[in-house]
Amino acid sequence: QVQLVESGGGLVQPGSSLTLSCAASGSRFRMFSVYPMGWYRQSPGKQRELVATAASGGSTIYTDSVKGRFTISRDNAKKTVYLQMNSLRPEDTAVYYCNKSPTPWDSWGQGTQVTVSS
Repeated sequence: QVQLVESGGGLVQPGSSLTLSCAASGSRFRMFSVYPMGWYRQSPGKQRELVATAASGGSTIYTDSVKGRFTISRDNAKKTVYLQMNSLRPEDTAVYYCNKSPTPWDSWGQGTQVTVSS
């Protein structure tokens, strides 16, 4: 059983910051710390893309378009993954989801909408 609840999105101006949170629950997350977790995003008409991964050991990986602007982190005790997004751009507009990375589970949360617009 996998339950993922994303939050923290909103409408912001270019250059602003947002912090997203993803709370995980369910029987599969009894060993949350062993799973590499990622943030994905999907814009209208585009495929879902993986933007950041936090490995179980703490290392992080980012897609080129967000390097230097986004920071992924995790709190294993709280079973929560975060995405700090700085210097937001209109092209960051998307619904953001979290899931296991790089191979997600079939079950997805509802996502959280991030809209960057002036």
